[in-house]
Amino acid sequence: MRSIRKQVEGPKFIFVTGGVMSGLGKGVITSSTAKLLQLSGFRVSCVKIDPYVNCDAGTMNPIAHGEVFVTDDGGECDMDLGNYERFLDIALSKDHNLTTGRVYLDVIRAEREGKYLGQCVQIIPHVTDAIKNHLRKIARSENLEIVVVECGGTVGDIESLPFLEALRQLELEVGHSNTLFIHVTLAPILDVVGEQKTKPTQHSVQELRRIGIQPDILAVRCRTKLTSEARRKISLFASIEENSVVSCHDAPSIYKIPELLESQGMLDVISEKLRLENCSPRWLNWRSIAKSFHTYEGSIRIAIVGKYVSLPDSYVSVYHALSHAGASIGKKIEVNWVESQKLENTTGSSGLHHLRTYDGILVPGGFGKRGSEGIINAANFARLENIPYLGICFGFQLAIVAALRNLCLIENANSTELDPDTKDPVIDYMPEQRSTTELGGSMRLGNHEINIVPTTLALDIYKNDKIFRRHRHRYEFNQHYRNILLDNGVALSAFSDSGKRLEIFEIPNHRFYFASQYHSEFSSRPGKPEEAFVGFVRAAALKS
Repeated sequence: MRSIRKQVEGPKFIFVTGGVMSGLGKGVITSSTAKLLQLSGFRVSCVKIDPYVNCDAGTMNPIAHGEVFVTDDGGECDMDLGNYERFLDIALSKDHNLTTGRVYLDVIRAEREGKYLGQCVQIIPHVTDAIKNHLRKIARSENLEIVVVECGGTVGDIESLPFLEALRQLELEVGHSNTLFIHVTLAPILDVVGEQKTKPTQHSVQELRRIGIQPDILAVRCRTKLTSEARRKISLFASIEENSVVSCHDAPSIYKIPELLESQGMLDVISEKLRLENCSPRWLNWRSIAKSFHTYEGSIRIAIVGKYVSLPDSYVSVYHALSHAGASIGKKIEVNWVESQKLENTTGSSGLHHLRTYDGILVPGGFGKRGSEGIINAANFARLENIPYLGICFGFQLAIVAALRNLCLIENANSTELDPDTKDPVIDYMPEQRSTTELGGSMRLGNHEINIVPTTLALDIYKNDKIFRRHRHRYEFNQHYRNILLDNGVALSAFSDSGKRLEIFEIPNHRFYFASQYHSEFSSRPGKPEEAFVGFVRAAALKS
């Protein structure tokens, strides 16, 4: 029988920093480290620090920054929070994403309220204290034993310095046995020499040490497994024991990373430094879940038609939700990103015929007029060609526009977001949004209760007449057009806010035509795929 683990005294902190370049996968390393500790029985969660001056990610262009991930409490956060939720299968709050803008806003507000008692407010100690207090507050309020903190950006960036200084101070204040630093670096292979180069890692560690932080573990990203010679050289020049240099080479899926880290003894290094007892993972079904993402029988081709497809990270949760659903039925999802603007200015099915080559069409969220007519064309094409269709938020709204124009023959049907003067505003500004003057954090956000209508596809999918899902929108279906949709055979199958807001729209007698105002992708987990995505990929797997 497994021995009972002792209670950890006071919260411990693991800080994940990055060097050399962005995009190395700090979020996956953070999530995987937390997962190993969670599987070992610890109460653990993650926090993402972002050094940009925005208060949150809500007003940022997804093509520049990636997806805006929405939490239950309505936080518009960095997409790494999605990784944390998917790995740990927990719901995080907006407090788990801390930005420079948010810190400075809190400090300035406190200064205006006179809370600093006449002091000259400075980055040190006031800003760094605010950062430390925020991290401590999360640990205390959620009764966490370990907090894994990912510091965004790259060591050496000016904007990251206050956060790194705060982490350095926190190590001094809570003690060396209560903190651990993981530094993520890169060991590239140059084609001309064919060997792993360690110099980028050496210089990155030197930069980190220059500001007073000595990493305890180096997580080295590389295409193939780190060679013993590269590991030895990194250990020597970075003053880190060889067993603390961890190879983070390419894996079949990100869900294999916890096993990859554990197989190299990373958990042993963590438990020794943090003085954790009985620190060994109970894998339960995690290994079988991870295996399901690279053992497939056949594939499904899905076209994701969107406005921001030039950066797939704009739809990262959609991609993961598709992969979760595909893994649940043993199918590999092959995604093709289709720029919606290229589907505009078509006549009938002309210019859309290549969509017939896909097993399903998915339209995710978005905003604005550019490319919207292409989405309307794709939604209508999926209906006419009996191709499984899944619409999310913007994909829901424009599918309704497509149906009212082409099925109900309301030629001028449109959204007031796209045409404020339309004669038939079938999608209109939400009444409570009309007085809104600020863009940040002002949409209908977060988790809302949804009531599902009996004898509908929605009820078949969810097996429940009540669900909770996350939202992010300003516009909604105009219920003055409800009856004409019903008269033309369309099913309005779920509502929220006592029936005021339509949440699900579906077309019966179609292979699968299902669209939701809510963002179903944010609720999907590996091993627990979101039900609408499962219904979509099952329909797509049944070739017409």
